[in-house]
Amino acid sequence: MFNIVIFGPPGSGKGTQSVRLKKKYGLVHLSTGDILRDALAKKTGLGVKAQEYMDKGELVPDEDVIGMLMKVLDENMNSNGFIFDGFPRTGKQALFLKENLEKRDTMIYALLTLDVEKEELIKRLIDRGKKTGRSDDKLSVIENRIKVYHDQTAPVIEFFRKMDKYYPVDGMGTIDEIFDRLCRVIEEVIK
Repeated sequence: MFNIVIFGPPGSGKGTQSVRLKKKYGLVHLSTGDILRDALAKKTGLGVKAQEYMDKGELVPDEDVIGMLMKVLDENMNSNGFIFDGFPRTGKQALFLKENLEKRDTMIYALLTLDVEKEELIKRLIDRGKKTGRSDDKLSVIENRIKVYHDQTAPVIEFFRKMDKYYPVDGMGTIDEIFDRLCRVIEEVIK
């Protein structure tokens, strides 16, 4: 089972690239954002609670995200592996994921971080908000989401760096160029 985490600030292209990586490597795409949006659409208790955090550009509490994620993980343990998109976002979540994958006799092979300039992130998020109706079209929310990412997720990078599983990838350029860079890193990790 081959598991990777795709990481980066909001608007870095994690979802777009995850769909392509899923297809190429036969992986299950676990997107906390998609899981939360599904809960929102179904108006579940978690969805209503999560909406309050998401509207402010804040992270949904660990216990809520972890419970959802482990349920989906356990339902797909016969797969080739997973792409974790949007999780882990805190040091606590990274440790939890590591321990729970070890209990299932598997692990994370790589944290692939998409590095994108702030101005490009803002442009991408505003464009996405206009196209999809997501709350990404308000500059104050976008800037807060980017700030939260940098403030709260830096420990995740350090966690994986200490395990020699951190791989920064240039997230600027075309979708195809970025995908090629990600695949080159994955092919090196698989060797």
